[in-house]
Amino acid sequence: MVSIEKKAPEFFSDQVLEANRFYLDTHSRKRQPLKVVCGGSEHCRAGYRINRLDFPFYSIEFVARGKGVVTLRGSEYDLFAGRVFSYGPGIAHMIITEDGDPLVKYFVDFIGSDAPKMLHKFGLTPGQVAQVASPEVILRIFEDLIKNGQTGSPYTPLLCTAILQQLILKTAETSIVEHTHTTAAFYTYQSSREIIRKNCLTLRSLDQIAEECRIDGAYLCRLFKRFDCQSPYKYLIRLKMNVAAQRLQSPNTSVKEVAFELGFSDPFHFSRAFKRIFGMPPSTFKNLR
Repeated sequence: MVSIEKKAPEFFSDQVLEANRFYLDTHSRKRQPLKVVCGGSEHCRAGYRINRLDFPFYSIEFVARGKGVVTLRGSEYDLFAGRVFSYGPGIAHMIITEDGDPLVKYFVDFIGSDAPKMLHKFGLTPGQVAQVASPEVILRIFEDLIKNGQTGSPYTPLLCTAILQQLILKTAETSIVEHTHTTAAFYTYQSSREIIRKNCLTLRSLDQIAEECRIDGAYLCRLFKRFDCQSPYKYLIRLKMNVAAQRLQSPNTSVKEVAFELGFSDPFHFSRAFKRIFGMPPSTFKNLR
């Protein structure tokens, strides 16, 4: 865990229990179309309150857990898991956490001549709020951003810029219409994803998924088509392959054993599924490890 270091900018809040942040050099004289300044995650304290009339950079914030309120240009929005909001130069904003359920949020600050037009093009115009259907996807991108931002290699600035672009595009791809998240359909979709995630080792087919979720299979597919970019079965396979990749890192585990553990009676079927996800057969992946 990275503490709030001496070189950190003054706008980093100290109203946090934990922080995992990075800060890149912003004094380069070379004008760039897009450049990440800093980013990280913050576990807010009860009573957390940020009130700014202005901000020197463009910023995207993502709520991973907790509840709160953000006020942007005089309009108030509730904050909860999956919320993404942006602000920037000239955008007054206030962020308040709910004391009983403090916010855990991620952020990235950036500059560049392409920043405002890119945010506007993909639905994150400073002062706006979005809701994403798959918060864990955005969370993984932020974690990747932090990891690369802290390496300090010559490629760090370029990698962080590329990840920022991915973040903006993925937010646009997974965002849903305002108020849709309050519907029964969205609740059913979210709960179904959680059921699949928790039972990915035992589930094997769409029929089993539907039975476990206690809804019709065709309706479940329609929910994923509406709120996601993959079918429920493809989501299950991706989860299984992520587990497989972890299992294959063990030197004492064979490809056949992993296939049977994940519910594949045919190791060749498992190998084909693994290759579709990772671009190589599991045997090659294991040898790389």
